[in-house]
Amino acid sequence: MIKVLKPGLQTTVQDNGRIGYYEIGMPPSGAMDQYSFTVANMLVGNKRNAAVLEITYMGPELEFQQDTVISITGGEIPPKVNGVPVPLWSTLEVNAGDVLSFDFVKSGARVYLAVKGGIDVPLIQNSRSTYTLCGVGGYEGRPLKEGDVLQSGSDSEASVSTNTTVPDSYIPKYSKNHEIRVVMGLCSYRLMEESKERFHSIEWTVTPEANRVGYRFKGERLQFVPREQPFGAGSNPSNVVDLGYPIGSIQVPDGIEPIALLNDAVTGGGYATIATIISTDLSRMAQVKTNDKVHFVSVTVDEAIQERRELKGKLLEIENIIKKA
Repeated sequence: MIKVLKPGLQTTVQDNGRIGYYEIGMPPSGAMDQYSFTVANMLVGNKRNAAVLEITYMGPELEFQQDTVISITGGEIPPKVNGVPVPLWSTLEVNAGDVLSFDFVKSGARVYLAVKGGIDVPLIQNSRSTYTLCGVGGYEGRPLKEGDVLQSGSDSEASVSTNTTVPDSYIPKYSKNHEIRVVMGLCSYRLMEESKERFHSIEWTVTPEANRVGYRFKGERLQFVPREQPFGAGSNPSNVVDLGYPIGSIQVPDGIEPIALLNDAVTGGGYATIATIISTDLSRMAQVKTNDKVHFVSVTVDEAIQERRELKGKLLEIENIIKKA
């Protein structure tokens, strides 16, 4: 159905993720920006978990080999069909022979291409998501290459009128400065009080080491409370006895350059995790680029849960708008 003429920088098949295998060391993978992923599927009438293409920084060039319906959501990496600009966050018809391409990224870092019916690749552990580090899932366990041909699936559940558009008030706006909310823990007690304060007051810069595994930041060194290391922990003050890493957890090896662990990260290890990005802001984190600035803001668990409730309500509103279009 879709022939890859040019693959882009990193284009992978992703769905909601490989949920339920964390205990055996398998991260979920899945779309990093779950908000954009979900709305993209809504706009083409797909089931919520239909597989899409996640496109990072530089988009691919794709030739459609049959008529279909698509949508593109996420950051501003302007799409074109046959060289003519088309809108993001809208339901679009494409015809056999049409070529989709992208201009240079203007804001954000990732876009999501949904195709009516979803992308048909094998289910592995109940997911079609690509985990490139182990070559699992997606299209042969890897990013797309020139010459690949993708087939559409059967995950469509509704028809959506062409040119249906998400209202501007529901479309995220991205700059080079980002506010990311976190819940402190699991091991924030290991930081000295001054360093806890500095973690929140510093404007951290995203380094070139920023991908689906994690984002590394530079700012200043954080100091850990001196102690005699317990049995089973490493010798560095940032080491703890091994523990699980929630998605979005932030570790600080040796106190230098915090690392936010994301969808393809290891599931556990021996570095202190000082905070965890709240679930709603993981989608914001997905749209952060190298050299962008990030300010971490502390919230309570109750506030994080309320944000999640509000996001679910927002998605329901979008779904109703699309159904009425």
